[in-house]
Amino acid sequence: MAVVAAVNGFLVVALGAFGAHGLTNLVPAAELSYWQTGVRYHMFHVIAILASGFCGSGALARRWAAIGGWLFVAGIALFCGSMYLLAAQPMAWLSWVAPVGGVAFLAGWGALSWALIID
Repeated sequence: MAVVAAVNGFLVVALGAFGAHGLTNLVPAAELSYWQTGVRYHMFHVIAILASGFCGSGALARRWAAIGGWLFVAGIALFCGSMYLLAAQPMAWLSWVAPVGGVAFLAGWGALSWALIID
């Protein structure tokens, strides 16, 4: 999970810089707020992915922590990805993708919590 977190950390810093320096003159403020929301949630969950790689001393707890980590990855792809796309090109169907990503984030936190409880 550490490699996944590191790659996502690189991506979110690059995406944040692009949003702050490249998009400000290209998209309206309302769309830019989608980008900023995506970057914020992406960064929070990079830290969660990293943490999930270090949780659990038993095999079952490690498995639940890994499940949580992969659910965070799915949440980043779905929620944050939809925010990035909405900033670039507003598309109505993307409004249905973000909640699925949000549920993946919630499930990831649940799995990580369970890993810590059973450990």
